[in-house]
Amino acid sequence: MKRTPAKILREYGPFPGVGCVHGVTFDGRQVWFATGEQLVALDPESGKTARSLAMVANAGTAFDGKHLFQIANNQIQKVDPDSGQVLSTIPAPEPDCSGMAWAEGSLWVGAYRTRKIHQVNPDTGRVLRTLDSNRFVTGVTWVDGELWHGTWEEGQSDLRQLDARTGEVLQSVDMPEGVGVSGLESDGATRFFCGGGESGKIRAVQHPGKAPAAA
Repeated sequence: MKRTPAKILREYGPFPGVGCVHGVTFDGRQVWFATGEQLVALDPESGKTARSLAMVANAGTAFDGKHLFQIANNQIQKVDPDSGQVLSTIPAPEPDCSGMAWAEGSLWVGAYRTRKIHQVNPDTGRVLRTLDSNRFVTGVTWVDGELWHGTWEEGQSDLRQLDARTGEVLQSVDMPEGVGVSGLESDGATRFFCGGGESGKIRAVQHPGKAPAAA
């Protein structure tokens, strides 16, 4: 397994009134992050927060190209990003779910303490298959057919690329000691956005195989 140190490109926050960052997702323009009682939209270029949606938002967040999905306790809410209206709900695959991502018509939901990643039908909540990890799962994302998840355990965090068929760890990007990852999302290009948990921060981390665009 290849290991590389994380290259942190930029830190955002801490943000006023935000005590913890949970789930993180990217809609192609804004980073949405869950703070417990609201979803907040961040412009990753200016670093400014543009708007927020009031709702229970205490774990993973995902975007399917049209709707936001937000874990709220033991259910997953489908949310209209314009109005903030909850359009429907499905049960979370198990208690204590953490990260969440959208890929190819499915939700991928991390289960923190049981160290699993579930592929979930977004309409019914049915679990389609499950991958095992050997670390607490704190975030999940896909980029260019690559499945990645964040970990945070005993003061150490990393970003891990898994073989989506077997769960084998293909490579790891190690975060600095004491820097946790509470949520994970790709911008679809060269960056990961990582929730920083109780630090109240979001960090942009370079994808190890994708060089940033020339200035």
